[in-house]
Amino acid sequence: MNQYDKILRENIEAAAPGLIKNILHINAVSILDLPDSLQHTKERKPDLLKRVTDNNGNIFILHIEFQTKDDPDMAYRMAEYLVMLLRKYKISVVQYVIYIGEGVSAMTNTLTNGKSNFHYEIIALSSIDYHVFLRSKKPEEKMFAILGDFGKDSPEEAITKIFTEIVNVVNGDLEKERRKNQLRILANLRTLVSDKIKIMESVSTFFKKENDLFYIAGVIEGKKVSVKNLLLQTDFTVAKIADLCGVPEEFVEKMKEELK
Repeated sequence: MNQYDKILRENIEAAAPGLIKNILHINAVSILDLPDSLQHTKERKPDLLKRVTDNNGNIFILHIEFQTKDDPDMAYRMAEYLVMLLRKYKISVVQYVIYIGEGVSAMTNTLTNGKSNFHYEIIALSSIDYHVFLRSKKPEEKMFAILGDFGKDSPEEAITKIFTEIVNVVNGDLEKERRKNQLRILANLRTLVSDKIKIMESVSTFFKKENDLFYIAGVIEGKKVSVKNLLLQTDFTVAKIADLCGVPEEFVEKMKEELK
């Protein structure tokens, strides 16, 4: 959890404007930083806290928490934050929990106590098209694509695309390695290895050997290059190429179609 928190804190400030616009659909004309610690009888440290002015002139406190897994007490935590923020800033507060775990959160987002009702929004990044994040020019925002919805793209295609896009927008070997390591850690929040990435059974040994999405992406690209070269430079049959490259015939057939 500390690893995930560290990565989020390193990237969230630069990614925040894009997340606010594209994920929360808030058209902000002004976003101001606020102190990220609240203290009354006890201290709370929100994940993201901003004073926002939207395009309709509404001014409010935007509070966002990131969750990697369901917390049965999340609604109580958010209610505590709400009261502390209202007490301190005395303006409207808009709250979101952004769920970055696998699938969709089952947490409740309401509390009812007699005539009092409390509600906040929960958004699962796994339901957001990963291209939304990749369209950003900021690597900090592109990073979130690994947690998005791959749609019709196979996991191997999406991972390779994410990997390539991020490496291409950062400078220097040290920064590239830092981004790769961050992506590896975030990728562990999704069950995309072995049983989910299936180029077919004949290459599953790679996934058992290395439980690392970017190792897998590199293996896949290597296989594609080998198959492509054999298709273009030889008259070998599909079965022969599949046997030489250690991939299923379906993999070769797909590459053959793409070359037409």
